[in-house]
Amino acid sequence: MNAKHEALKSIEEQIEMCRLCGLCEGRTNTVPGTGSFDSEIMFIGEGPGKDEDLQGKPFVGAAGKFLTVLIESIGLSRNDVFITNVVKCRPPGNRDPEQIEVNTCWRYLEAQISLIKPKLIVTLGRHSMQRFLPGLRISEAHGKAKRIKGIWSEKQVIFPMYHPAAALYNPALRQVMLADMTKIPVLLKKIEI
Repeated sequence: MNAKHEALKSIEEQIEMCRLCGLCEGRTNTVPGTGSFDSEIMFIGEGPGKDEDLQGKPFVGAAGKFLTVLIESIGLSRNDVFITNVVKCRPPGNRDPEQIEVNTCWRYLEAQISLIKPKLIVTLGRHSMQRFLPGLRISEAHGKAKRIKGIWSEKQVIFPMYHPAAALYNPALRQVMLADMTKIPVLLKKIEI
């Protein structure tokens, strides 16, 4: 295991032991993230749900199945990308994460991004997008790459998408998300780090 992989495993251990906010009280498992530590793409959702809490892995429920379809639609597998969330423990009743919880967990996500150094960060849903692109509306920002002064790069690229769960409630979004996904391989070829 190289130094980067050791550092990422250390972050996972820190997350597992974390008791810095109230989310730790109701968790079954922490959900640090899964996938390739060498990925060019990082998918970031808002927080684990019930299935994720039980399994300790992100996006394993119905929304996760659709995320897998999206990833496979561009010729990749879940093992080729890194998938995580803004908060690493399940908010009670699947409520939105509170700002204090997001702020507390930010150290872990920031460390993961700094070590993995993805060319492209795909935010899934408005809560994830707001952390990187405050003030934007997901309905207007989805499918449009934005360059920001990033965590590890002066020109980090953020690509907002709807959360896969949104397509479960609004089937019309399924095609929108598939269309947004087709832009990712083109973006990756254009991004210079």
